[in-house]
Amino acid sequence: MVVNTKPVVCLAHRHLSFLGAGLRDRYDVITGWEASDDPRLRETQALVVAGEVPLDKALVQGMPALGLVACASTGYDGIDVAWARSLGLQLSHARHVNDGDVADHALGCIIGHYRDLVRGGDFVRSGEWPAPGTRINRSLAGLRLGIMGLGDIGLAVAERATAFRMDVAWWGPREKDTPWRRAASLLTLADESDVLVVTARSDATNHGVVGRKVIEAIGAAGLLVNVARGRLVDEDALVAGLRSGRLGGAALDVFQEEPTPASKWQDVPNLILTPHTAGRTQESLGRISDQLRGNLAAFFGDRPLLTPIR
Repeated sequence: MVVNTKPVVCLAHRHLSFLGAGLRDRYDVITGWEASDDPRLRETQALVVAGEVPLDKALVQGMPALGLVACASTGYDGIDVAWARSLGLQLSHARHVNDGDVADHALGCIIGHYRDLVRGGDFVRSGEWPAPGTRINRSLAGLRLGIMGLGDIGLAVAERATAFRMDVAWWGPREKDTPWRRAASLLTLADESDVLVVTARSDATNHGVVGRKVIEAIGAAGLLVNVARGRLVDEDALVAGLRSGRLGGAALDVFQEEPTPASKWQDVPNLILTPHTAGRTQESLGRISDQLRGNLAAFFGDRPLLTPIR
């Protein structure tokens, strides 16, 4: 009989499968979406999850040897931290692995919207050049950019927007020492902004906080960009705002439900959609893999985790 001498690590979600290749030299890697009857689940000592997906408590309770839940994303809103800690589990998450990539994506959406890149290409392919429906584009310089949540990604957005000569302001629940002005409230920020970029962390207190009032405050010439979590935006209010023209445009990389129903977005105007890929670059995935390996090595070596959830 062959005895397994490698520690067992479980990847909880299919879209984390890219991490397996970098782990199998040291660990016996099993896949949670295929392993419901795998006896190695009871030997699993580390569970790798994505922070936007609710932690499967039944899966955790079927792992009596589990000691670490390692989140492969910066956000960990899917983890009931208090519950996990009550079981004696250690918790880690990703830090500084894709801040710049997500910020680049947000700026790309702003450029794409205000310079009409998608619709311009459609006109060229349709043979309608010069196109009577093209609009005079807007310069980015002087755009009033509001950022909801000035964490690591929000800071990266602010720095890039400043380089583009935008007028940057922000709002968050806590004061911070920054060179950018903090608005009195989220609603005030939306009202004073041409673009509102959502980069805040999601928690139980702020689901749907970007609702009808905020969306209408951004205005008929304004743009909403969400690269944080879909739960932060009331999607029904967003669709209504775009259809009525009370909101000028939106760019979404995240959704309340993922994958999002395709039918929800059919024929919704002035919309840029991407499938939660803002932070998925070759470079960031390499950093995520390296950081995960470091946290696993620390856990199995009985050393402090590199990036623990505080």
